[in-house]
Amino acid sequence: MDKIKVGAGDWVVVCDGRKALILENIGDGMFPNLHMKEVHEHPDERTSDVGTDAPGSVHPSIGTARSSIEQTDWHDESERVFLKGLAGRLHQAVLAGETKALTVVASPRALGMIRADYSDAVRRVLHGEVHKDLVKMPVYEIEKQLLA
Repeated sequence: MDKIKVGAGDWVVVCDGRKALILENIGDGMFPNLHMKEVHEHPDERTSDVGTDAPGSVHPSIGTARSSIEQTDWHDESERVFLKGLAGRLHQAVLAGETKALTVVASPRALGMIRADYSDAVRRVLHGEVHKDLVKMPVYEIEKQLLA
């Protein structure tokens, strides 16, 4: 993998569907030094706490056959809502001038979800995306994986 370039003050956002780390480079482009700026976490609730019981069924107007309706995946839905909120936070940060450039590091699944919610302002300052799940690693290890 090519190493990413992060300038002074740039953000590296490391996330998955339940947790997001916003890291800021307090070093420079030559010697990056990532430090934790914000942590966002989303609780992983039990399906029985967030959903209904059994999937529904449909009774056709003709005949006696029944067909089931697939149950909503509440975990998937809650991850989408979390990532949409994160995209909103990034939009606010760009508009407020908190960062002039950012890189998003996420699992391919989470990256696909958040990409749909990027605003035009976020797209303009987005330097790159890295398809890796590094959110459970300590900051020094993330830095080593991405910048060394």
